[in-house]
Amino acid sequence: MFFLFSMIGWLWEVCLNLIMAGEFVNRGVLHGPWLPIYGTGGILILTFLNYFRKKPMMECWMIAVLCGSVEYLTAATLEWLHHGQKWWDYSGYFLNLQGRICAEGILVFSIGGMAIVYLVAPMVDNLLQRLSKKAALVICVALLVGFVADVAYSGGNPNTGKGITDYSVKVENRVMEGIFFSKSGILFLGI
Repeated sequence: MFFLFSMIGWLWEVCLNLIMAGEFVNRGVLHGPWLPIYGTGGILILTFLNYFRKKPMMECWMIAVLCGSVEYLTAATLEWLHHGQKWWDYSGYFLNLQGRICAEGILVFSIGGMAIVYLVAPMVDNLLQRLSKKAALVICVALLVGFVADVAYSGGNPNTGKGITDYSVKVENRVMEGIFFSKSGILFLGI
């Protein structure tokens, strides 16, 4: 599920950039088709917020707190590891905290987290139960080897550039389907 959530996050951000900027951008600090912040957030939601499953409103609030914390800590850690380099900047957004998190992002992550808890994870779990243990092991090992290789390579050669780490353009906001996106398509970012 970690890899699935990470890949869904990558697809989400790539599609946002395609819609908003009209071009493909391989989002995130890694080079592969995954954003581990989404995988980490999804697994943390499923693991630590199980107590709130029968209280959807409380679950939603707790997802907001958890996702906001994960995103803020990830941003701070990336900036520290990469000498101040930013992979996202919400400075122009309403209720942002040091440009690392913002109200709109947390709201959308809360909605996404609720979808994970009540729709995606149960459906994926049912599909995974149908896999043989051998097939599941082969898939997991292949994904893990590719991911570890990407993390090792990206540690010295992070993914940077246009649509990834460039924030020289003034942030201009517009509304699309009731959700705020930056002109460059960068709202929901991760590593």
